[in-house]
Amino acid sequence: MGLLAKLIPHDEQFFDLFDQLTAHLTQSARMLAELFDDPQHVADHVRAIKDVEHKADVLTSSINQRIDKSFVTPIDREDIHMLASRLDDVIDLLDGTSRRFEMLHIDVVKEPARQLAQVLIQAAEHIQTGVKSIRQTKAVGVEATHIKKLEEEADAIYHAAVGDLFAGHPDPLEVLKWKEMYDTLERATDSCMGVAQVMQSISLKNA
Repeated sequence: MGLLAKLIPHDEQFFDLFDQLTAHLTQSARMLAELFDDPQHVADHVRAIKDVEHKADVLTSSINQRIDKSFVTPIDREDIHMLASRLDDVIDLLDGTSRRFEMLHIDVVKEPARQLAQVLIQAAEHIQTGVKSIRQTKAVGVEATHIKKLEEEADAIYHAAVGDLFAGHPDPLEVLKWKEMYDTLERATDSCMGVAQVMQSISLKNA
């Protein structure tokens, strides 16, 4: 970094925007769990999650526009863009999960789906804490380790749940519906791990 760049204040607003984006992520995960607890009002829950997803899209766009306008950014521009994109990806997957739930006309929620939703809430909370501590390598490492364990827990729940779907003489329509649901939930937990990897990469660069 040149002398002039060192003398010019960094645009610290990015950290506030990331905090807002991770708050949207945690809210989306909690709302998905609420949907699974109250499937009778699916349309209301799906609409509410879509509203949060839209706010996250607007926020991600604002972050990317700010990258172009800021003379000096607190972390690399590519890293800012990558972190915002990865966070937005998880929120998109949560929104997609809720919309699939509605599209498939599910009215009774299977227990593994509730368990996966709880794992996603915990992963989102660890992401929120990790992003707040993005310049503290040790703190980010702790949160990433938690997220990795949660991803492994989600994988175990997913494999057991899919195995149960095909046990005995299942209803093919039920198998189709729930395989789709479990797949989308599992993709969301994998995406949380993607965020954790970006967090770690950024924190190591900026330690």
